[in-house]
Amino acid sequence: MDARPILIAIDGPAGAGKSATAREVAVRLGLPYLDTGAMYRAVALLASRSGLGSELDGAGRAAVVEIARRLDVRFSGDPRRQRVSVGGEDVTEALRTPAVSRLASVVSAIPEVRREMVRRQRELAARTGGVVEGRDIGTVVFPDATLKVFLTASPEVRVRRRYDELVARGVAAVWESVAAEQRERDLRDSTRPDSPLRPAEGAVIVDSSRLSLAQVVDAVVALVPGVCAPNPLTP
Repeated sequence: MDARPILIAIDGPAGAGKSATAREVAVRLGLPYLDTGAMYRAVALLASRSGLGSELDGAGRAAVVEIARRLDVRFSGDPRRQRVSVGGEDVTEALRTPAVSRLASVVSAIPEVRREMVRRQRELAARTGGVVEGRDIGTVVFPDATLKVFLTASPEVRVRRRYDELVARGVAAVWESVAAEQRERDLRDSTRPDSPLRPAEGAVIVDSSRLSLAQVVDAVVALVPGVCAPNPLTP
């Protein structure tokens, strides 16, 4: 019998619902939750505070790599209310601003940054298992995960979700700008030479476009070996 801890990898593009789904799956199964995107956002936040922007020259890239290597990021709280701190400062809300999101997509394409984050992610989740979400979890970080899911949705639905999220947080969002940023991020994530966004071998593709969060969570939980749950993807 396989004695390894349960590890569920959820990958997918921005706006597909990875974070909300991963949190609820973790709660349902009583597993730890790891938001790997928050780690890249933390690097981006510190890079921004250091005066670095999206146009990185050689010195800028080297500075970002050094930030990644020195990053002191901690997670606390339960999956639904998880807080993120960097160097002892709670930066949970600061990580979700549009500017940090844009820069996170840039710094995450730097191979040295990705290697450092992958090393940390493996250390955090390998022994305890958990629900891990990101863009290369099933392809690179945990290719032997218990379950690999690629969560996606139509571009229009993903833009609407991102726009609604920003408005709910009180951010002055413009639909066309949100859509343009999503297209740019999708292109960068899917074409970067190191760990491009794609479904992992053996991953189950779940399209959340017409599903509620509860239905997506049921679908993912139903796929976990040894767990029974309603699956809205089957009659």
